[in-house]
Formats: sequence, C-alpha cells, structure tokens
Amino acid sequence: MTGLGPVAWPPAPIRTGRLVLRESEARDRGAFIELFTSPQVHTYLGGPRARDELERAMPEVPGRRPGLFVVDLDGTTIGTIALDRRDAERPGHVRPEAGEAELGYMFLPEAWGCGYAAEACAAALDWFADALPGEPVVLCTQTANDRSMRLAAKLGFAEVERFEEFGAEQWFGVWSSVMPSG
Repeated sequence: MTGLGPVAWPPAPIRTGRLVLRESEARDRGAFIELFTSPQVHTYLGGPRARDELERAMPEVPGRRPGLFVVDLDGTTIGTIALDRRDAERPGHVRPEAGEAELGYMFLPEAWGCGYAAEACAAALDWFADALPGEPVVLCTQTANDRSMRLAAKLGFAEVERFEEFGAEQWFGVWSSVMPSG
C-alpha cells in the first residue's frame, strides 16, 4: 500500500485461531499462480490469467509489497489479503481527497466455506486499525458475488453506494474501527 506513513512493513506475522498472516516468501509462488489462473477465483475479477504467461512473469517471491499478506494454514498458502490505496480515478470514495485503504482478498477454492476469509480479513482489519487508527477501509465487490457480499456484511462494512463498473453492478462499502458496531 502506498502511503502507509509511519507504519513499519512487514509487521510481525499475525496469528489467529487457525491462520497466520505473513509476508510473501518464495514458497508461495505456486499458490499465487493458482490464485491468478483459477476460473473460480476470478469469476468476479475479470477472468483468470493465462498460466504460461504468469509462469514467466511471476517473480520468485510474488506479492512482496507493503499491504499484502499471505494467508497461511498449517504451513500451506490458502490465499492473500491486500490493503491498497483505492485509485482516485475509480468510482466509489468516502473521503474528498480519495486514496482510501481498500481491502481485497483471494482464497483458493478448496479453502472456501470454512470461515478462513472472515477470520483472516478481520485480523487484517484489526492490524490496520492499530496501525492507522480511525482511518476508514473500503471494499468494492460485484453484487452478483454472494460470498463476497456476505463477507462484507459479516466484517461490518456498511453500504455507501452501488454503481456500474466493469460491466456489472458494484457494491461499495466502508468499515471504520471508530464506527459503532451493531
């Protein structure tokens, strides 16, 4: 994430009941390729990338950048969580100057339906709230993506607006550590 300000990166690994959120390592390369080439993962993300192209282009240590966590279950990478700055040119903002932190995530299909995404995203949001207190986090997903819509609600994102982008209706919501939960 650009503009983390005084936040040191990478943080110490974040441990939850079942998962570890950590910085990317060389051993994660295969899982990154699976995430980006999976038709199921990319149903609502513009479609999968070509495996041969990705095999050539993927760095030895993929995704090593501020704001990107690998989600590890018992030593196996099952997904990623990213906190990036939302592009000011895109629709959907909650601050006049734009550039809000935006939560993104991808999990391998075999990890779906086990609550891992909710557990990992909640841990990443808690980390973010400690690192940058009071700063909002936004999330955008296609309204057709039922799983993502349920996760947004479970994490406490409140709908701000809906709009058309990428040829589909998008749901745009905001989360804040200072918002009353309810």
